[in-house]
Amino acid sequence: MRKLAFAAAVLAATVSASHAETIRVGMSGGYFPFTFVKQDKLQGFEVDVLNAVAEETGDEVEFVTMSFSGLIGALESNRIDTIANQITVTPEREARFAFSQPYVIDGAQVVVKKGNETEITGPESLKGRTVAVNLGSNFEALLRELPYADEIDIKTYESNLEQETALGRVDAFVMDRVSATQVIKETPLPLALAGKPFSELRNALPFRNDDEGKALRDRVNAAIATLKENGKLTEISQKWFAADITR
Repeated sequence: MRKLAFAAAVLAATVSASHAETIRVGMSGGYFPFTFVKQDKLQGFEVDVLNAVAEETGDEVEFVTMSFSGLIGALESNRIDTIANQITVTPEREARFAFSQPYVIDGAQVVVKKGNETEITGPESLKGRTVAVNLGSNFEALLRELPYADEIDIKTYESNLEQETALGRVDAFVMDRVSATQVIKETPLPLALAGKPFSELRNALPFRNDDEGKALRDRVNAAIATLKENGKLTEISQKWFAADITR
């Protein structure tokens, strides 16, 4: 009986291994604290979340780093299987991709050079200002949807929004509130939040909108649900933000 049980366990492990896949996850590696490189090691909230997801699904995870603006094209061309870089769910993206359930709830935030937060107090104060956003991010679209968008000079960058603002090259930048709070906490640059978040953001994992992509999305969805139920997702959030940003 013991031999039969051992043989069954070996067979189960072999079958499981044979069905394990490698999930290629695209990220920029330059968006602290979600995905960044420190001492030549890729780390961050998104890295921990995807590693936890892979543990639940029984798959391997391969992180592929590239510029943020190239991530969507890499997903569409099948060079990666999903993107973990704080991807905001929008109607336009939902029409193109199969999204997982949201695992981060956040808001868009205006950030200014310290001392200017009394002059620029939120999005309504951006009229006539130069505002920086990450190239290819959802924040450019959010700004362009404002009723006074034609009065805002929007500049796009791959990175260094905080330096451009602190040096006075732009009047403000917009990113999510969670990241903005962490940047201000970690950087020596004189920066401050300007007003309250002006749009709720739901971040999720996009997959190609075909049978294979949807099947992978469903497996990942089940894993995210488990991580929410067992508290692992909250634990990861507390590690990086000292708060639960997952609900």
